[in-house]
Amino acid sequence: MLFISCGDDYQRVGEEAIKPVFPQGVAQDFTLTYTETRDIVGTEDVSDTKIIAILTSPLTEDYDNQSFKYRVFPKGLQVDFFDEKNQKSVITADYGIVYSQTSLIDLQGNVLIETHDGKKLEAPQMYFDRKSNWVFTEEKFTYTNPADGTIMDGEGMDFNKDFSFFKAHKTYGIMTIKEEDK
Repeated sequence: MLFISCGDDYQRVGEEAIKPVFPQGVAQDFTLTYTETRDIVGTEDVSDTKIIAILTSPLTEDYDNQSFKYRVFPKGLQVDFFDEKNQKSVITADYGIVYSQTSLIDLQGNVLIETHDGKKLEAPQMYFDRKSNWVFTEEKFTYTNPADGTIMDGEGMDFNKDFSFFKAHKTYGIMTIKEEDK
């Protein structure tokens, strides 16, 4: 009697070596409301909460089961932000990735930020650092401020969440600069 067996010693390379990645969860017609309480809440306390942001998306895939955790919004997303006066600003994008470990959000494709006072910022890609509340891009952008009649185009910019500090790297377009009388 003769027994012969084969082992798999073949070294896989290229596309064969890629391990498939599957999300640990998928949600459709996803809505997430971020809230915070005004006061510290105990175990049985009841307190008023304030809505900080509402995130909506037709689809989200959760990859927190990977060594580098992230969440993907492949069909786009919309985030409604509310400030201290409960004024709403809106961010929309065709695609988004939230990196859990670095608190970085990558927004891609027709990214549009509309503030409560009518300002608009458009770019093909933007990043938002949640830890420092900082938004930045190296892509081309268009910034419109209807109150000043300003339309500014440029490449690369960064600013804080409430637009009180705005730094554009390269700019061109129509800009109105007001001078103060002394």
